[in-house]
Amino acid sequence: MKTKPALTLLAAVILSAGTPILAADKDSPSTAPSLKTVFKDSFLVGVAINENQFSGKDARGLPIVQSHFNSITPENILKWEAVHPEPNRYNFDPADRFVAFGETNGMTIIGHTLVWHNQTPPWVFRNDKGELVDRDTLLNRMREHIHTVVGRYKGRIKGWDVVNEAVYPDGSIRATNHWYHIIGDDFIAKAFQFAHEADPQAELYYNDFALEDKPKRDGVIRIIKQLQAQKIPIHGIGSQMHARLDWPSIQAVEEHITALAALGLKVMITELDIDVLPEARQYRGTNLTENAKLNTELNIYPKGLPAAVETEFTKRYADFFRVFRKHADKIDRVTFWCVTDADSWLNYWPVTPRVNYPLLFDREGNPKLAFEAVMKVAQPTAKNK
Repeated sequence: MKTKPALTLLAAVILSAGTPILAADKDSPSTAPSLKTVFKDSFLVGVAINENQFSGKDARGLPIVQSHFNSITPENILKWEAVHPEPNRYNFDPADRFVAFGETNGMTIIGHTLVWHNQTPPWVFRNDKGELVDRDTLLNRMREHIHTVVGRYKGRIKGWDVVNEAVYPDGSIRATNHWYHIIGDDFIAKAFQFAHEADPQAELYYNDFALEDKPKRDGVIRIIKQLQAQKIPIHGIGSQMHARLDWPSIQAVEEHITALAALGLKVMITELDIDVLPEARQYRGTNLTENAKLNTELNIYPKGLPAAVETEFTKRYADFFRVFRKHADKIDRVTFWCVTDADSWLNYWPVTPRVNYPLLFDREGNPKLAFEAVMKVAQPTAKNK
């Protein structure tokens, strides 16, 4: 969705002044039918945003975020390595601007993430000699971090992904996770306890991927039930739903929503996208510019999706949203992971660089056929503005 240059400049100026962006131009995205409008009676429609977007530097992504989404999640700036890179040093400037952006635009603000085995600096787990710290030391570091970060945004951030991706595909606890290795079985409970202490009114979530697969889902459900039995505050569970054209099945999507909702918690789709490229995890970390053969095999649509693949992609999104809307009584929020295809992490993970097409808006910010298909799912009962 392209914005007129004059309007884009005006938007950036108004955003920097800290006031909501209002566009009177009839051709601007703000006056067109929007995702948040057509699904307003079903669930929140969210998006993960980066610093260029909430600072107003991304003239392509900014109007899309403001027009179509009523919830935001930070892609990286509240992860430990970004907000607390060194002992006794916090970097709150980006996070402060992110929260202010959400408040200015009347959005539900989500914090992501407090405890994760990735994107956590090595110093968190080690002493001055480079040795792994003991349980009490790591618990104290966890408590201090969570109290500081959550406490700073008390009453402003509605909900937090407290623990992220703590379970293996077979349903067991991720044993290579230093949080588990050092603290033990109760590291998840402790994280939720500390988050509740820091902001008793905040909603607290567990977040993970591939919950459509029953063994992993059963492992997560077992952990959630243990927390509930211990009266540990937990309010929701996030299913990331990083999907592919051939996975998960629509039946599996429906089954996992129903199973998670049976816990009595809010269910959220938290990191939605659809990968259209060949599976490449076995080559994780490979730079394709240095391997012409792999580049040919794995980066197969450098100049755009074939029509047949675009049709399949469009149908997948429409089918997903039909399930979401059917179960709107169970789903609190559906959040896309990034704004446009150009922003997506799937362009550089698990290998880089690739041209991927996982979202509803293309590299220029224009709505794709999948966008139109998703919008139609909400009709005719939803009223477009």
